[in-house]
Amino acid sequence: MRGMEANDTEHLLAAAGFRAEPVETPAQLESLRAMPPLKVVPQTKDGTVAYWYADPYHCRCFYVGGPAEYSAYKRLVVQQRIADEQRDATMDRPWGVWGWW
Repeated sequence: MRGMEANDTEHLLAAAGFRAEPVETPAQLESLRAMPPLKVVPQTKDGTVAYWYADPYHCRCFYVGGPAEYSAYKRLVVQQRIADEQRDATMDRPWGVWGWW
């Protein structure tokens, strides 16, 4: 379940322009372990905000983006939620997606 959630989120992050950064050094591995897993977290450095997503389970990587990418990601999350709700509503009909025969 956690892997599917991470995979879906990572697809949205990539579509929003976040870049995947693999963990390659012991220091990066320690940073990966220190961050909350599977959550987008803002971090400010020198007055600049960056958004980080740590996935220690699936890709063992970080996704990193700025405010523009984060905004695009939030839009995609809302669009995905709407599409999921519409799909679920369609599947709740007793005749399914095909209508009455």
